[in-house]
Amino acid sequence: MTCSAKPLSTSGWSESIVTLRHATVVPPTQSGFVQACGVMDAKGQYCHHGATWRKHRALTIEPDMPEQVTNTLPGQWLWGGTMRSHFGHFLTESTGRLWALDEIEEPIAGVVFTHKCPRTKHLNGFQKRFFDLMGVNLPIHVLKAPTRVERLLVPGQGLGLGEISAGTSKVRRQFASRFAPTVTPDGPEKLYISRSRLSPELGSILGETYLEELLAREGYEIFHPQAHSLEVQISRYRAARHVIAADGSALHLLAMAMPRDQRVAIIARRNSTAIDLLVRHVKAFVETPPLVIHAIKKEWRRGGASKRKRFSVGELSFADIGNTLQAKGFVSNGAWADMSEQSIRVSLTDRGSGWLHSC
Repeated sequence: MTCSAKPLSTSGWSESIVTLRHATVVPPTQSGFVQACGVMDAKGQYCHHGATWRKHRALTIEPDMPEQVTNTLPGQWLWGGTMRSHFGHFLTESTGRLWALDEIEEPIAGVVFTHKCPRTKHLNGFQKRFFDLMGVNLPIHVLKAPTRVERLLVPGQGLGLGEISAGTSKVRRQFASRFAPTVTPDGPEKLYISRSRLSPELGSILGETYLEELLAREGYEIFHPQAHSLEVQISRYRAARHVIAADGSALHLLAMAMPRDQRVAIIARRNSTAIDLLVRHVKAFVETPPLVIHAIKKEWRRGGASKRKRFSVGELSFADIGNTLQAKGFVSNGAWADMSEQSIRVSLTDRGSGWLHSC
């Protein structure tokens, strides 16, 4: 397998490191789903090994070699790939080359990235804290202009979205050994990871507070991860024996916390292949296949808004969810009723106007 093929969790270029002398890192010049950026060798040839892939395609493609490069980085550096600001995409697509830190014996000066958004110049708070929890005690440079690097180590992409969501064995081993080692389990045995306090524009479950009431009766703590530090989130995930969650980015961090003896139920809130990637990540890291509940009756989107699935609001059959959770041992009484038509209209009105649905 060549590094022009998609990365795999079981074999291939995802677990190898290419060393380049006098490499040039070329950041993107404009935003876009696919961007021309990446690593060029001393002869100006594109290093496919440094590309970021999602599913079956590379999101970073060969850029033009700059005519002049004035910025330089002396010493030996590690290529980190593409920096993302979105929580879930950062966790999966900006951390998949850190595995090389456990493979490199000689010292390195730091880690270099390019940013998905060319205007972003700095790491945000959760990104900095994540690197701390990962034990990355090195400078991290997000390059904004073409830069010549004296010696650049380019690891393969060991984690991402696609088949590689399972992570290579080296990535899983690294998270098990060095991610948040001082964060101990602390919290209840039953946890519901909610999206009800996120912005309505970010996608959620219609009437999720009703679902929360039903689960609270069963002894589940209603947990809003965005209101807590990464450490608190990790401690909760490591403590819980039963976790129920609306599908979303929080499940990526749960997987990375690598809890053991835990059962996870994922409630689909949208018809999207993103759920398959979440399942692959959780199954590989937690080592237990999660229960996935598909009980979507309708998907609602605001007219004129983005058509991307992650922004949709799912109208679900709570009766089906309750029956499934009871049958699988997550709740003792799953005889739940669906929302009334009036409750549905009120919930949509609370979110604003202009909602349209698709079956």
